[in-house]
Amino acid sequence: MKQSIVTLDMEGVLTPEIWIAVAERTGLPELRRTTREEPDYDKLMRYRIELLERHGVTLSKIQEVIGGLAPLPGAIAFLDALRSRVQVIILSDTFEQFAQPLMRQLKYPALFCHRLVVTNDHITGYELRMPDQKRAAVKALQSLNYHVIAAGDSFNDTTMLAQADHGFLHHAPENIVKQFPQFPAFHSYDELLEAMTRKL
Repeated sequence: MKQSIVTLDMEGVLTPEIWIAVAERTGLPELRRTTREEPDYDKLMRYRIELLERHGVTLSKIQEVIGGLAPLPGAIAFLDALRSRVQVIILSDTFEQFAQPLMRQLKYPALFCHRLVVTNDHITGYELRMPDQKRAAVKALQSLNYHVIAAGDSFNDTTMLAQADHGFLHHAPENIVKQFPQFPAFHSYDELLEAMTRKL
């Protein structure tokens, strides 16, 4: 029988949405725009970087905002319980320079994500680790003979969920739940933990 491994999205599943928190703290509502409004990720990131530069928002200012965030209520206990049963990898479209304060609070699970290009504390670009990295990571784990169980909350998680042996939606908005009825949807960590545990 294959060993199991779990892959989880970060923002919206375990932590608040970072860009929305930054939008609220900086008073720049345009930063609330996500892949739900702009599915072209490159276009969205260029828009964000240009906006930050225009308003003089530095990386350290963003890190200060992130440092004040906490994981979603119940996320730490859920992750602790899950990691006591199975190895867990966080697959996220966030950036190394953003994730660290939240990873510390989550007790440093393995994280696969992207990287920002920074010059003198100003975000000047970004480097994707690879295109569609969540699905690619799941596929690679399966090639290592793992049985993969995945959970996410947004459009950019659905290729990961489809590739996994078992995919679940967690804290997903209603339009995504309706559009992807093939993925069981949960809004409580206890229910998600139980569903995942049954598939181990």
